[in-house]
Amino acid sequence: MASASSTFQTPQSGPLTTRTDEELAPGDIAVGVVIGRASEYFDFFVFGIAAVLVFPHVFFPFVDTLTGTLYAFLVFALAFLVRPIGTLIGMEIQRRFGRSAKLTAALFLLGCSTVGMGLLPSYADAGNTAIVLLALCRVGQGLALGGSWDGLPSLLALNAPPHQRGWYAMLGQLGAPLGFFVASGVFLYVYSSLNAKDFLSWGWRFPFFTAFAINVVALFARLRLVVTHEYEKRMEEHELDPAHLHELLPAQGHHIVIGAFAALASYALFHLVTVFPLSWVNLFAEDRGVADFMKMELLGAAFAAAAMPMSGLIADKIGRRSFLGALAVAIGVFALFAPFMLGGGKPGQGAFILVGFVLLGLSYGQAAGSVTSNFLPHFRYTGAALTADMAWLLGAAFAPVVVLYLSSRFGLGSVSVYLLSGVLCTLVALRINKKLRAAAVVQD
Repeated sequence: MASASSTFQTPQSGPLTTRTDEELAPGDIAVGVVIGRASEYFDFFVFGIAAVLVFPHVFFPFVDTLTGTLYAFLVFALAFLVRPIGTLIGMEIQRRFGRSAKLTAALFLLGCSTVGMGLLPSYADAGNTAIVLLALCRVGQGLALGGSWDGLPSLLALNAPPHQRGWYAMLGQLGAPLGFFVASGVFLYVYSSLNAKDFLSWGWRFPFFTAFAINVVALFARLRLVVTHEYEKRMEEHELDPAHLHELLPAQGHHIVIGAFAALASYALFHLVTVFPLSWVNLFAEDRGVADFMKMELLGAAFAAAAMPMSGLIADKIGRRSFLGALAVAIGVFALFAPFMLGGGKPGQGAFILVGFVLLGLSYGQAAGSVTSNFLPHFRYTGAALTADMAWLLGAAFAPVVVLYLSSRFGLGSVSVYLLSGVLCTLVALRINKKLRAAAVVQD
């Protein structure tokens, strides 16, 4: 945290000013946001990668590999289905016991659920019980992720210097490529170091065990902020406390729907450049090994991480909503060429990954909270959390299973259709949001 007296330079004032213990610097908040989000994405991507490489053989050996992968993707979607429930449970825990208790419980559940997957028996050992336990652990992950909402992204945006909101909004999203990079790197190391028998027997469990240590580090990084007087003071100033659902929905529930659809193009793209292409290559590509493709995805994650700061700089110049609209159009153009790239052998698949990850970095960097400023202050904490939950559910939860199923039956053109549907939803939602804001200005 900040020392009793330190200096920093603001973009607005130019000269050095003094910061006391009563203030919470955006940089301090950003550290907690990035570390916390990276740990959560690590847990989720470990599951996503295992759903392609491991679970069809370990938990669904009674069907062919394609069907087993589809079953694993259905289990994958469970976390997003229960995430809003986890958010509401977490809000209630916060009301009764405080933010730190809620965050500790959520990350403990997340770590235990992920580690628990690494301890599960296989279908050969426990039959359907193994599948049920896998599903329960996945539900635990979803509940934990919903409950881990700490308000730091909202606080970061509200404390960001004027004309730099896009930059600071991007920092919270930076955890996604970082979490994917670490998860893919760990899996790639284990996958490349072992033969197929050892990997499917015990090697795949190692990344799940790693998650607990990462979550402990993330917990302390976030508690370092959450338990401070400065954090509580800022949260109270901005009225960032849980709101009751029966008050939020009638008053401003439409902003949750608009916010979720406004980000849909980016969220639809999310799993279609991370989880789905790995499954497609693993099942159908003949000229590229899984290990080589995972290396390409690691490079793609680095590209996404590099693109996110660019998204902040551009969004601060042209506006976040205009930037999201332009990126939605770019994703639409990408969607038209996606089938040719994925079906174009190594060069095409490489282009799909690199271009897709750059677009993901640019769009996802500004996707969260793009319209949450519409919420009244006392609704913003809960509204922002539920908006993100709905965006994940509508755009990303079923993307891998739907697109893999359709592509296996009707071809890779299904990728285009899915992405274009997300683009259309984003453009319509942004248009509606613009009209609502204009109407609000006229009324004022």
